[in-house]
Amino acid sequence: MELATFGGGCFWCTEALFQTLDGVKSVTSGYAGGNKANPTYAEVCTGKTGHAEVIQVKFDPRKISYAKLLDVFWEVHDPTTLNRQGPDAGTQYRSIILYSDETQKKEAEKSKAEAQKNFKELIVTEIVPLAKFYPAEAYHQNYFLNNPDQPYCRAVIRPKLEKLEKLEAKPAKQ
Repeated sequence: MELATFGGGCFWCTEALFQTLDGVKSVTSGYAGGNKANPTYAEVCTGKTGHAEVIQVKFDPRKISYAKLLDVFWEVHDPTTLNRQGPDAGTQYRSIILYSDETQKKEAEKSKAEAQKNFKELIVTEIVPLAKFYPAEAYHQNYFLNNPDQPYCRAVIRPKLEKLEKLEAKPAKQ
């Protein structure tokens, strides 16, 4: 198993999306990229910890590649908006890839350059080393699976899931 760490807005959204991918064994919502040890959700929401809401994806590279995870990452959020995704605003919602080693760094940079071709605006996604990942509080884990009828889940997450399902159903480019 390998790990990938991404932030693309609210971790409830990204968690729900990556959980649907074949080869993904688990997705943990959490915080990374900041300077406070063991931050709480309330602290991260102030924007003063420097952390972003992120997910850590445990995946089987024999079933899904890191490159494929990156492709999904670019598709499921807007990497051209600085510190914002839809209704969620603040540095904690920034677009960020936290790499674990030089191989992931190179793949992320290559993927970003390729993805830029699909966006008119400049991609603002940070690509930085992962120093430490802090799992979020228990009530944030599997949020969509546990709360599918919650208004945010219906209004924001469900449409993203439907978009991803359509993308994944398309035949691969030749």
